[in-house]
Amino acid sequence: MKALLVFGCCLAVLSGPARAQDGDGFKPPAGCEAFLTVQSKGCLVSHHFLCEGDPEGWQRRVDLGPDGPVYVAATDAESQWMENADLSSGVVERFGEAPRDPASFSVLTSEGTDTYDFRTMSEQQGERRYVGYDSLTGETQVIDGVTLEGTEYRITAYDAAGDTVWESKGRQWIIRDMRLFLSGTSAFVSAEGEFESDQTPVEFAFPGEAGFLSSRPRFGCGETASLRSGAEGNAVLPAAWGAAP
Repeated sequence: MKALLVFGCCLAVLSGPARAQDGDGFKPPAGCEAFLTVQSKGCLVSHHFLCEGDPEGWQRRVDLGPDGPVYVAATDAESQWMENADLSSGVVERFGEAPRDPASFSVLTSEGTDTYDFRTMSEQQGERRYVGYDSLTGETQVIDGVTLEGTEYRITAYDAAGDTVWESKGRQWIIRDMRLFLSGTSAFVSAEGEFESDQTPVEFAFPGEAGFLSSRPRFGCGETASLRSGAEGNAVLPAAWGAAP
């Protein structure tokens, strides 16, 4: 219950303009401590943090666009989607019980491919079923001393009646020792059309470094805005919370 209270607190704090800290900084909710800031393409900056009272292994993040927070999420120790909210649409999802095939960061990193089949519940949109996979591609890159490993993914979202709501595929990145997924390039298809996005990470900042907890996205903000989260806030999220979609 305390974890859900923290999530509610995050929503209340983050649904307005970014909280200022030293003029140009983002301040996490009370009881939470940030450990990483990621500047990405697509005019997005993300802050990753831990909160008191959460179950062991949980991590949280907030994404900020040019006008402030747009998305918050929580993942468990296996990077499963536990809670998430699209602040522009107001849609909030929570992880459903007894998944048919739980997503597993451990399986992905040990075996190279992880499949999943799970459900979420939402007061706004009802039940959603997510089926797909993540696979390591063997590609690596180092940004600001952080080693990223490339993945590819495919995911399909179904409604409670079993009809397809949307499909997405693309490439993302993981930070193995932090058990984090980060967004990359994504293609999204729904009844509303086909869209592409690129939220590839560009810079990292840790506590004490320049840019840590900055509230200002730095890359791609002068370009035409690309779809960030699809029709229902999930289009470009990775197969587990921790990036985008």
